[in-house]
Amino acid sequence: MGAGSMLDIERAKTIDSAQMYHNEGECGRAINDFLSSKANAENLKREDIHFTSKLASNAAYDVVRKSIKGSVKKSGMGYIDLFLLHSPYGGRKARLESWKAVEDAIDDGEIRIGGVSNFGVKHLEELLAAKPRIKPAVNQVEVHPFNTRTNITSFCQRHDIVVEAYAPLARALRMKHPAIVHLAKKYKCTPGQLMIRWSLQHGFVPLPKSVKEERIIENGAVGGFEISGEDMITMDGLDEYLVTDWDPVDCP
Repeated sequence: MGAGSMLDIERAKTIDSAQMYHNEGECGRAINDFLSSKANAENLKREDIHFTSKLASNAAYDVVRKSIKGSVKKSGMGYIDLFLLHSPYGGRKARLESWKAVEDAIDDGEIRIGGVSNFGVKHLEELLAAKPRIKPAVNQVEVHPFNTRTNITSFCQRHDIVVEAYAPLARALRMKHPAIVHLAKKYKCTPGQLMIRWSLQHGFVPLPKSVKEERIIENGAVGGFEISGEDMITMDGLDEYLVTDWDPVDCP
């Protein structure tokens, strides 16, 4: 399944989980409880929810296959919409065997879409060179104006791999940067909205994080303005390779 299938991500209610977060069960229960509750005023169904989880560790095929089945069972969602290899750690053999397990889980209906996370260009080249039956549809990687990762994002876009940009707000570490403050005033938006809009205009799927309801609503309200080409170039120029969490993209 390719980038066309990923258009549904932008329309769906997206929930991001992972084996490493130890929250697959909690997320699944919360989703199922909501879908069956009176609070579900939109009458959303399971297919309206886009549930993501990720493999904790690349390993031998049988280990990963069993691990995926465990994630599906823990979530209680019936299937996982998007399942990612969380990182390239483990070496070439483990990465390729893990991907084969993802392909077979897709064939068996346990996963709808397969992808990777935190993969660098060399890891993507390695996977594509192995001529997989199913290409990764997604690379979920940290991308924002202060860490543009142009080499990775351009490679993904050339190969129809959707870039899911996590930490698109740079974990609020640069909200007071003079260029961000200036442009946010120009476009009459918040610094966060500006950075999310930058991501969208590059063709990425940003994954902003907040624990505050009003901020979550605010982060989604980015359709009322467009950053000019000149200002996009200015924001691209803010790149300082700011890594706010981990950075396994160059691992062996």
